[in-house]
Amino acid sequence: MAYSEFTLKKVKQEFELTIVENEAVFEEIESIAVSEFLNKQLDNNVPLALAINTEKARSEFIIAVVLLELRNSLNNQVSLFSGIEFNVDKDRQLNGFCDFIISLSAEQLFLTSPVITLVEAKNENIMAGIGQCLAEMVAARLFNENENNAIETIYGVVTTGSAWKFMKLTNSDTVFIDKREYHIESIDKIMGVLTAMVSSQPITLNL
Repeated sequence: MAYSEFTLKKVKQEFELTIVENEAVFEEIESIAVSEFLNKQLDNNVPLALAINTEKARSEFIIAVVLLELRNSLNNQVSLFSGIEFNVDKDRQLNGFCDFIISLSAEQLFLTSPVITLVEAKNENIMAGIGQCLAEMVAARLFNENENNAIETIYGVVTTGSAWKFMKLTNSDTVFIDKREYHIESIDKIMGVLTAMVSSQPITLNL
């Protein structure tokens, strides 16, 4: 089984997670103004991606440019991986490819300290991507434990490019799935949440 085969029910049972789904987890996080460059890119790219209406177009024209803005805004102190093979524990079926991973390290040649896993929702179905994302979050936590990385919280994102759903996994095996979704028109809020995810823990440089 690969990450993409996990459902929410299966990942909850397999890893004995507690699911909290009735809270607006990230509502209080302040928005962060994005660059004029990103605003112009999104003005051009979002209508194009939605018109083409393929997962590849949404990934390249919306998701990737948002994540690059995040990395640039943090002076490249975090690393960004796309389409990376992430085989952590095949016996527990935590293996396969991840759409995007953000690591708390400036090291870009290899993955060292994953803190955010991002899943591009297939067929524009956010809910169907939650199980996959949670499995990747569990794998990221296990990876960090094996590497002795003191990262207490792993975050997850499921997005269609136009809609963004955020989650967090605590070290008490509790998963908070934000009851809200944020639209790409609220890009300042989306950037605020993404920034808070990496800023809530010390960034490790050049591991």
